Formats: sequence, C-alpha cells, structure tokens
Amino acid sequence: MKITRFEDLECWQQARVLVRKIYEVTKSYPFNKDLRLSGQIQAAGTSVMSNIPEGFIRRSDKEFVQFLFIAMSSSAEVQSHLYVALDQGYINHKQFDEIYGQAKPRCCIKMWLNQLHAPIKRLFLPFCRRPRLRPRGASAPEGGPHGPEGG
Repeated sequence: MKITRFEDLECWQQARVLVRKIYEVTKSYPFNKDLRLSGQIQAAGTSVMSNIPEGFIRRSDKEFVQFLFIAMSSSAEVQSHLYVALDQGYINHKQFDEIYGQAKPRCCIKMWLNQLHAPIKRLFLPFCRRPRLRPRGASAPEGGPHGPEGG
C-alpha cells in the first residue's frame, strides 16, 4: 500500500498521541504553573509531530530522513523534560513511564523504517546503530530509567 498522506503514517499518528498526552499533563496543577517547562515540553512534542509531515512533503529522500532525525531529536528532548517534571513532582512515575515510552526515539525509528521504502531505509539504517555504552555483560545502571533515586 502506497502512503500518499502524512496522516496515514503510523509514526505521525503516534506523535499525535504523544502531543495529546503532553498537553494533558501540562494542563494539571502544579505543572501548569511552570510556564517555561510546560512550553518547552509542549514545543518539543509538537516538533516531533510537525517534522514528520514537513519531511514527508519534501522531494528527496535525504530531506525526509533529515526531518525524521529532527523529530527523533525532539522526542529525546521530551524525555529529558520529563525527568525535570518528575523531579519537581509535576508528574508521577506512571505518567512519566507512559509518556517516556510514547516518546522513545528507538521505537519511532522502528515504526518509520517499517513504513519507508527501500531507498530511504538504506539512507537511514547506518545512523540507527548506536555505539555500545557499556561492555557486553555489564549490568544496567542502578534504578533503571529513573536513576538511582527513581522507583
């Protein structure tokens, strides 16, 4: 099936869910009192959602991939802002986990790759390999994604 509208891309649909969740939590007290953080996380989430169609309408695969990378970077920015919100008590661990999981750049990569045609995949794949941060067999950091104090 050929995708002719950006709205048909699953990655855009998932980004829309991410933005909805971000706006839902930032409307609630006390998050809504921190206008700077609320604005930053909303802008980062909206950037994920906006860069997908912007790249989709470009005429070259390279440009599309470039915009996908921008969207991925914005999703990592959302994740970073979530730590601030968690540490300030604006969101609980359940909300953190739900939104963090929705914003996972690696999940986005997989969705995008499943929907892209072969020439774009060849451009994108070399950048999907991350350097190993710890030696094989080494244990994960204490506390998982929340760090040593998370739970």
